Amino acid sequence: MAKKRPQTKAVKPQISDGEIPVVGAREPCPCGSGRRYKACHGRAASHAVTELVQRPFEGLAGECDWIALRELVPAATVPLTLKDGLPEGVPSVTLATVLPMAWPALRREDGSVLIGLQNETPSGDISRDLADTLERALVAEPGSPVAARRAESDGVRLQDLLDPAAAFEPEVHTGFEFWVPDADSAATEVAASLERANAAAIPTVRLKSVDSSYWCETPEKNHLRWVMPYPEEKLLDALARLHAAGTSSLGEGTRLVGSFRAHGLTVPVWDLPSDMGAEECEKPAAEFAERLAGALANEEPLTADERRARGGLTNRQVTLS
Repeated sequence: MAKKRPQTKAVKPQISDGEIPVVGAREPCPCGSGRRYKACHGRAASHAVTELVQRPFEGLAGECDWIALRELVPAATVPLTLKDGLPEGVPSVTLATVLPMAWPALRREDGSVLIGLQNETPSGDISRDLADTLERALVAEPGSPVAARRAESDGVRLQDLLDPAAAFEPEVHTGFEFWVPDADSAATEVAASLERANAAAIPTVRLKSVDSSYWCETPEKNHLRWVMPYPEEKLLDALARLHAAGTSSLGEGTRLVGSFRAHGLTVPVWDLPSDMGAEECEKPAAEFAERLAGALANEEPLTADERRARGGLTNRQVTLS
């Protein structure tokens, strides 16, 4: 009989749990166990937050704009104000829709911090994941990006770190030049990422007459996408009343075509003529806001026509998150 080979003990991981980065589910786990990430530390990461947080930005100033920047707006930035003030050596903290190479965050050479919003998050709570990234960015070495990782299930959230009384005013950009102080002298990989991002960006403008409403231009037609803070059922009733009455449009050639669901709120969407720019949307949007306020205040049961209109709007909803 052939001799049995002596069994050797598996080499223990040489990296602590808190240092294990997030990798692809089918890649080898960085802990050194020899198993795939999804069968090793990825399993713990997937259960770190067992319940999906439906409204991760609730309680933050500008919740509707957080959602718009997360899901709808290509290039925008917002200065963030921390509850406890800025740490020494950090002159500013800025939220950005996306960063080069999809970095979760970046500590610039001057110590300032950029944090990306449109990144994949490993748990069910975007707020907790972003807060963990922000805390690590504040102490990162200047001139270095911050890698992705799973946040602790009991870690802080953005609501714990940010000043709820501070204004949240997004600045929408035509491109991503805000990534670097001098785009002409950017590193090769950053310059390439910048060029790709600029080529893919859809022209977008934030309206001034109403809150959290964004005009965008596409090759075939333009759109208005408006993140609204009202409970979904109440908002759909109000939109149905206006739709049945023929007052849900924003003027000639425009049409309320449906809505998105995103992070617990509803985003009505209008098709616009290709020659209707953002400035031409300002007055019709303000007038629609007045009509909507009246419809929201109406407590009467929906009529048969309004119920049919509501059914059509419901059938044209798309969930983004």
